[in-house]
Amino acid sequence: MGIAHEHELHQRRRGRNIGVGLTLAAFIAIVFGLTIVKIGSGDFSSATAPQGAGEVQSGN
Repeated sequence: MGIAHEHELHQRRRGRNIGVGLTLAAFIAIVFGLTIVKIGSGDFSSATAPQGAGEVQSGN
């Protein structure tokens, strides 16, 4: 015997879960987009390497 009528509590809970899921998905999309923009602009490589780290210093 299947459930014929869904309780109001389950409908409200489903609506809240969908809202939380959409909010989480939007947050992940924003963080992903910012990461792609930051890496694409070249700031990532200059922010992690200290000044002069890529230069070869001559020994005296």
